[in-house]
Amino acid sequence: MDEQFWDERYRSRDQLFSGNPNGVLVAEASDLPPGQALDVGCGEGADALWLARRGWCVTGVDISRVALERAARTSADLADRIAWQHGDPTTTPPPADSFDLVNVQYFPLLQQPGHSALRGLLSAVAPGGTLLFASHDPADLPPDQERDFDPDDFYRPEDVVALLDDSWTVLIDETRPRTAPAPPGTHHVHDVVLKARRQG
Repeated sequence: MDEQFWDERYRSRDQLFSGNPNGVLVAEASDLPPGQALDVGCGEGADALWLARRGWCVTGVDISRVALERAARTSADLADRIAWQHGDPTTTPPPADSFDLVNVQYFPLLQQPGHSALRGLLSAVAPGGTLLFASHDPADLPPDQERDFDPDDFYRPEDVVALLDDSWTVLIDETRPRTAPAPPGTHHVHDVVLKARRQG
């Protein structure tokens, strides 16, 4: 799932996603005081826009230039609050200790020996900041023979928890029903949610 894959996927439709912020973000970030946020795999920008309108300064990172161009077009009124950044956080880690919120929603982060990409995202959370990591529940996926990928190849919240040391407090680690209908053509009815705070 490289840059070409994602660019082609976004070009396949005028709008790939709903344009609404992810329900997990709305549920878990509404009570956080605004600060600096990193939106990993920001896509067409719905989460970043929601955060910016609530007072956050947001860096939205995505591997797809097509998605970033769409995001920029919809955020002209918030140009002073959102920076759209082309990049691959799996190979180029974000700056350490820089973000009060690192938002990772359904981002296909491949398992790696040494976990360097995931450790980079964890390190980006500033002391006192929050990591919000959501993925689809593997129990909702179709049978193995109907899939073209192995979900065990990707990090899930339980894998993230296993890497957190004593400097983190896990606030939420659970599976819950989705608050919005599943994307067309999918069967995702549950989210697996991790919310953790790094000690200040």
